[in-house]
Amino acid sequence: MTTQARIPSRKGARVTQRTLREWLIFVLFAAPNVALIVAFTYRPLLTNMYYSTLDWTLGSATATPVGLANYVEFFTNAESLGVLRTTAIFTVATVGGSILLGLGLALVLNRRLVGRGFARATVFAPYVLSGVGIGLVWLFIFDPTTGVLSAILRSLHLPVPEWFLQPNLSLAMVILVYIWKNLGYCAVIYLAALQAVPRDLLEAAALDGAGRAKTFTTIVWPLLSPTSFFLLMTTLLSSLQSFDLIRIMTPLGNGTTTLMYDAYLQAFGGYNRAGYSAAVSTILFVLLLALTVVQLRLIERKVHYA
Repeated sequence: MTTQARIPSRKGARVTQRTLREWLIFVLFAAPNVALIVAFTYRPLLTNMYYSTLDWTLGSATATPVGLANYVEFFTNAESLGVLRTTAIFTVATVGGSILLGLGLALVLNRRLVGRGFARATVFAPYVLSGVGIGLVWLFIFDPTTGVLSAILRSLHLPVPEWFLQPNLSLAMVILVYIWKNLGYCAVIYLAALQAVPRDLLEAAALDGAGRAKTFTTIVWPLLSPTSFFLLMTTLLSSLQSFDLIRIMTPLGNGTTTLMYDAYLQAFGGYNRAGYSAAVSTILFVLLLALTVVQLRLIERKVHYA
């Protein structure tokens, strides 16, 4: 009986030692990453939230605690409504345009075409290029005096719009360039998903007499829902944080001041209001967090993974 009583304890000891060794290995590999995330993500986030409660002029050695006054000013300021409106228009237009046009382009590139590989590389190239470089090139294209677009419009005897002076045109200009830059990303992701659609399902639909439109709506589109959900999340977060194109093409934010760019202008655009800028950044963070939670809780329910 003594020997039988010792056997479970030895097994339990071996299990405990193995579990402890696995936990030590996990901590050994995870601790550096966790430390970096805490140091460069969560610590700056909490510091920014603290700065948002201060009346602090950038460069000043002193700051005055004001509590939630910066947030109250933002939500009671008439200009903030315009910033939120611009942010909403820019986000909806760029996300919707990139996904819809990317899907259409992916459907075209999924066919057997001459030079299909070169076309795929060409479409994806703008996404990996620098936003600053793309902005400078498109500034030349939209230039009302020496721009390529202006020359084309004049040759057709059409009026040349003042893209940089009219707020609505400035916003439309930036939206067009942003969609062009990110179109290849959505197209390539959709193209990979289209190539993963089981061929037997498409052949069965063809045998049943289903046309291309019917096959797409009943078979292909439901199978693309995980990809669409992924693109919706990534493009939405990217659009809300867009900065480089807006900064290069419209430095003064004439009609293109989103929440992200407003935070920059308040701190470094001449106002030097670091505390207010931190409050705008915190509002943007809360908005991103809320949209992510809504997508994960509500939209993901419509996704078909099988």
